[in-house]
Amino acid sequence: MGSMHPVQVIAVTGGKGGVGKTNVSVNLSLALAELGRRVMLLDADLGLANVDVLLGLTPKRTLADVIEGRCELRDVLLQGPGGVRIVPAASGTQSMVHLQPAQHAGLIQAFSEIGDNLDVLVIDTAAGIGDSVVSFVRAAQEVLLVVCDEPTSITDAYALIKLLNRDYGMNRFRVLANMAQSPQEGRNLFAKLTKVTDRFLDVALQYVGAVPYDECVRKAVQKQRAVYEAFPRSKCALAFKAIAQKVDSWPLPANPRGHLEFFVERLVQPTSAGPVL
Repeated sequence: MGSMHPVQVIAVTGGKGGVGKTNVSVNLSLALAELGRRVMLLDADLGLANVDVLLGLTPKRTLADVIEGRCELRDVLLQGPGGVRIVPAASGTQSMVHLQPAQHAGLIQAFSEIGDNLDVLVIDTAAGIGDSVVSFVRAAQEVLLVVCDEPTSITDAYALIKLLNRDYGMNRFRVLANMAQSPQEGRNLFAKLTKVTDRFLDVALQYVGAVPYDECVRKAVQKQRAVYEAFPRSKCALAFKAIAQKVDSWPLPANPRGHLEFFVERLVQPTSAGPVL
């Protein structure tokens, strides 16, 4: 049986590297778990897995083992802080878009088996706008774009939005400013991005908020812990708490998008015209 209740699937992406996507993915997951949600974090950086490194975890198996049929999804799950379950990435293996049909079916089955015990699936995508990133982002119901105050961050975020809008008809994106020096800086970043998208694209961007620049993040990384857990009263952790409350109020997907199996079907069949209802 598949998952019979809606699962919120959120892809955290941003175009360029270095904007803090993994930190956002990890700490947002912890903050949502603290709200009582059953959260799973999927490390979808198929080239350079780093969620496990950030949290000081050592995976014995990865998503690659599930895809190759060597074990079940539950066998690769790591127990992260705050009860968050983590799916470590299939680091250095072939891209999701090159899976064989039997592997597609196996992955869909694997996720559908755990769907009943899940409320939110957070996906930490790789940097860039490659096939793998596009596949994960297209499959998700919510896209959370992380930007920071660097010219290349805005340029790369725009490039990703343009690609998803022009080639795949996606027109709704959420935006989070990371490492902001002030709340106003976060709003200014959002304004910069919307100025370009409003001019050239038919998309709707929604501002989620700003995570402040905080030395506690660097200290937490050195400890291989999430800042939300290591420094729960830090400015950064409090920002994630507020953002998680917003995310928790986002509308849940209506069927069939609410089915986790459907998320995986979209993921592994990126060229299909859509589901047969």
